[in-house]
Amino acid sequence: MEFTRFLDCLAADYDRLRSAVETDADAPVPTCPGWTVADLTRHVAEVYLHKTLAMREGVEADPWPPKEFADEEPVARLDRGYTALRAEFATRAPEDPAAGWYAADRSVGFWIRRMAQETVVHRIDAELAVGRPVAPVPDDLAVDGVDELLKVFVSFAVAEWGEYFGEILEASPGRTFLVRAGGTAWRVRTGPGEFTVADGAGEGPADATLSGPPEAVLRRLWNRTGAGEDDGVTVEGDPEAVEELRRCVVVATQ
Repeated sequence: MEFTRFLDCLAADYDRLRSAVETDADAPVPTCPGWTVADLTRHVAEVYLHKTLAMREGVEADPWPPKEFADEEPVARLDRGYTALRAEFATRAPEDPAAGWYAADRSVGFWIRRMAQETVVHRIDAELAVGRPVAPVPDDLAVDGVDELLKVFVSFAVAEWGEYFGEILEASPGRTFLVRAGGTAWRVRTGPGEFTVADGAGEGPADATLSGPPEAVLRRLWNRTGAGEDDGVTVEGDPEAVEELRRCVVVATQ
């Protein structure tokens, strides 16, 4: 996706998120157990402000958030965070350097993509929490979100912080997974200390296959499917393999 497209998606999903969170601050968020809509609002605001500083100052602030944030009303903080984030994006080129946890891409462009994906997932949270219909996720954004989750979150996390996945992967016999989102596919290989992702379906059988429309696959992998909702995702193969993939995603994204 072009960075201008990410920014357009970010703006559209922010508007939906903003509209939803102001309707019922006390509503529980079913996809974020233990959170209310107010908690979700604070989280997104703090992420926006944290990444703004990562670009502006070249470091990721720690500890975070500052104590003074506790006195700020959540929606006001969300507005402030989004305004600051967009202003920072407007003054920098995607290739400009920025601090970040993803060693393979420490650039402003990484945060443009990440904030677009962060926002679409959390506006789904907000819509589910307040009982609104979940607005469609464009296919291109959903496909990119699946790609980001598999490569940037899970594969990178296993390579960098493998100790967190030891219980899941050390006993893995070595498995192959096929993930399909519409017409796009990824082939995933796991094993002790391994979670590698290749573009395309590849050749040979897979131990498990997860397939469906792009939005449905994105929401399934991020565990953003509504209660009782038939999301149209098809899961086939060895149940133990399916559980291995699920647990890797959960650890990488929690």
